Amino acid sequence: MQEITNKIYYVGVNDRNKSLFEGLWPLPNGVSYNSYLIDDEKVCLIDTVEVDFFTQFIEHIHEVIGERPVDYLVINHMEPDHSGSIALIKKYYPNIQIIGNKKTFQMMEGFYGIADGTIEVKNGDSIELGSHTLNFVLTPMVHWPETMVTLWANVLFSGDAFGCFGALNGGVIDEQINCDTFWLEMVRYYSNIVGKYGTPVQNALKKLADVKLDYICATHGPVWHQYIDKVIAEYDRMSKYETEPGLVICYGTMYGNTERAAEVIARAASEAGVKNIVMYNVSKTHHSYIIRDVFRYKGLIVGAPTYNTALYHEMDVLLSELAGKDIKNHLLGWFGSYGWASKAVSEISRWNEEKLHYEPVGEPVEIKQSLTPETKAQCEALGRAMAERLQAE
Repeated sequence: MQEITNKIYYVGVNDRNKSLFEGLWPLPNGVSYNSYLIDDEKVCLIDTVEVDFFTQFIEHIHEVIGERPVDYLVINHMEPDHSGSIALIKKYYPNIQIIGNKKTFQMMEGFYGIADGTIEVKNGDSIELGSHTLNFVLTPMVHWPETMVTLWANVLFSGDAFGCFGALNGGVIDEQINCDTFWLEMVRYYSNIVGKYGTPVQNALKKLADVKLDYICATHGPVWHQYIDKVIAEYDRMSKYETEPGLVICYGTMYGNTERAAEVIARAASEAGVKNIVMYNVSKTHHSYIIRDVFRYKGLIVGAPTYNTALYHEMDVLLSELAGKDIKNHLLGWFGSYGWASKAVSEISRWNEEKLHYEPVGEPVEIKQSLTPETKAQCEALGRAMAERLQAE
């Protein structure tokens, strides 16, 4: 197993078989479940891995410490992809002491029926391992109520914070690998899983602001060393709901008429000076990628047909997801089509008034059956209006 620094070892595993993380989010490049072992006078394990990978996990631990016992297990986060091996670890190391906070142990008993052999810590508490000290910082709602992070010298064990999708292909530390594929996957991970909790993330960043970090050891993705400043800046930006200049156009379509309207809008916005434009068919692209780009770009234009005298299902789902993420500070334009009963435009308007609360831009466009010269001109006007508003930003 790889030594990260000063007798801290990576003992995590890679999952290249799971297709959906949490049963929701696509994993085209897999995902890692990261665990770390500190080989000090006292041996301390930081988080575990999903239980399906326990055999590999225990082999990795034995590779580092042989038959020595593990004295402590720190649980920074209780989601089962990180806590799932607790019960089996206790069978291997019956005298292990599990370190967590009050809410950690409430969940641990609920998930695994374990209530003994625990050490409860509060914010600011510490435990000596020998040559170094573990310090604990509680970070509730990043993104569960029990979440905390652990500091060991200038190393931060951050739980899910600063993590991303993607298995580790050989290397573990960022300077050993090409990280190009991880940056957008970090945004997709944050926006879909952590994104609702911008204020708690800001609170956590403030608690850690004065700590000089050499390594960030997250529970998913690379160990950050070379790119620490970039990673922290990205989390700071996302948790403040800051965006880049650009436009997401997403649409539902049954027979191509709404799609043609979206193309007209995109072309008009481009001709008016918007360079960053991404377009998505909401029935073809998994919504996690759309949500990722909504987090990235200030402008959003949505359009869909009326379906069964209501809003096209996949668009209705997407708007519900955006509202659930509580994504702030966006501009919104919208359009819709219908064959015999108009509903889509009014339903999108209702979503914005009641849930999204984005700044409306331009005039909504309603298309009966197919584009006409008049509705095409209205689509062009909507694209230009969004471009002008984005450029005003």
